[in-house]
Formats: sequence, C-alpha cells, structure tokens
Amino acid sequence: MLFERQKCLLALVDSLGGDVGALDFQKLLFLYCREVEATPSYEFVPYRFGGFSFTSYADKRRLIEQGLLADEERCWKLTPAGRRVATVPSMVRMRMDQFSKRHCKMRGDALVAEAYRRHPFHATRSEMAGRVLAGEAPALAAIKAARPPAGVPGVCTIGYEGSSLEGYLNRLLHAGVTLLCDVRRNPLSRKYGFSKSTLSKACEGVGIKYEHLPELGIASDERQELNNQADYDALFAAYERESLPRQTEALKKIGAWVSAGERVALTCFEKLPEQCHRHCVAEALARTFGRKFAPQHL
Repeated sequence: MLFERQKCLLALVDSLGGDVGALDFQKLLFLYCREVEATPSYEFVPYRFGGFSFTSYADKRRLIEQGLLADEERCWKLTPAGRRVATVPSMVRMRMDQFSKRHCKMRGDALVAEAYRRHPFHATRSEMAGRVLAGEAPALAAIKAARPPAGVPGVCTIGYEGSSLEGYLNRLLHAGVTLLCDVRRNPLSRKYGFSKSTLSKACEGVGIKYEHLPELGIASDERQELNNQADYDALFAAYERESLPRQTEALKKIGAWVSAGERVALTCFEKLPEQCHRHCVAEALARTFGRKFAPQHL
C-alpha cells in the first residue's frame, strides 16, 4: 500500500523520463510541490543546496525496499515494477506532464539558480548560492532579506502534533530558535522525523542545536486516561507538585543556555500547550529566572 505522496513521487520520476539525478529531482520536486500542487505532497526546509525534503528521502528508501526505485544514491530511477504503479489521476498527470515539459531542458546549476530566484527563503542556508547566482545582485539580496531575523534570547514552546518534520523545522527557523530542548521522557515517535536520532540530525542540518532533558518528562504510564482538560490539569498539578521541584539542575541548564544567548524551544508532542507539560516547565523557568523567560507558544 502506497501513500498518495509516494505515488506522486513515482509518477513525477516517470513524467521526467524515469531516471533523474538526485539534486535535479529534489529541485524539480520542490518546484512542483510549491508551484503546481494546491496542497503540497511534500514540504521543504532551507538546506545545504536549497529546498530539501527529509520526508521525500525517507519515502525513497521505502520505495527502494519495495523494489519500485533502483537502489542508487545519485539518482531517482524507476524499476519496471515502479513504472507499472506510477499512476495518478489523469488531471494530476496532465499537470505533471506540463510541468515536466516546461522544465525538460533545465538541469544542474541553471535549475538550482531558478529555484533560488523563485523561492529565496529556501536558499538561505545554501552553500552554492554565491556560485550559481554569481553576478546576480538582486537575487542574492533577496536571499539575504529572506533570512529570518536572529531570535531574541529566551524561551518558547512547540508541539509537533499535526506537523511534518519540515513544517516543524520551518516554524522553529521563522521564530529564530537556536536550540531545541526535547522534554519527552522517551523521545520516540511513530511519526516520521520525531524520534531523537532523526530529529537531532535534522535540527543540525538547518543550524539548530538539539538537547534532550528526559528528567523533565512525564512517564507514559502516568499519561493514561486523559479524556478532558480536567484530566490534563490534574496530571500537571501533580507534576508541578511532585516532579518539577526535583529538577532544579535541568532548569538551571536551560537558564544557562538562555543566558549564553540561545533562543530555546521546549518541545513535546501535543499541539496545545495546555495539554502538554512543557508549559509547566516554561512557567517554572519564568518564576525562577524572571520575565525574560516568559514563554511564547509557537
């Protein structure tokens, strides 16, 4: 069983000829998702070579395992089995083929430069913008202007519920976050991108530090039977009464990061801060260290 976005991947590779270089395909997928699809199949972050989707590469690995893409690092290549299942609705395929026809001769640096001109935010961490846009002062100025401003040292909170990894990282970047502090007891997730190893590497890739303070978490067996806000409130009252007062060292560590100039985001799963213990940690920091630590909830 394939996800719709994975079918889109296969169909786009097929539309582009069935064999596309890795960097070219990532830029073409980026332009297709941003400019053709009403609801993008993939989101992208500003990365070393421009807009990049971690999720698309995770899907590539799955499609290789299923024998639908060739196991080749430097290209996206359909196998015969992949070509047979590279089907999308006819109107989608028509738009895809029109897109492929418009971009049939655009590859390499010319393609990268065009993506940068159209979407400067996604070029803000590029290592090649100066080369591929050499002599194009307006385009380089647009990239500089698209960089999010440096975040004011302090504390904010964010949950990943309902977010893709890329959307989540972009929220952090736009908020000027420089350090992500994971306050989950067990930093594992069935949702792609949010287990500790993947999340820490993704943060590193966009220039955000990652730290994990499991002692600030709540054990999973204490989070059962949370059916309404009153249940959450009771859980957090017990957490603030029994657990949080024993975590002065962890709070001091966060305080030291902020004092050193970091904008720290406390993260856990829940979208709503009032349904997550991270708001308790943030409020404890504000009580301990003063108004500078009053949290913003992203």
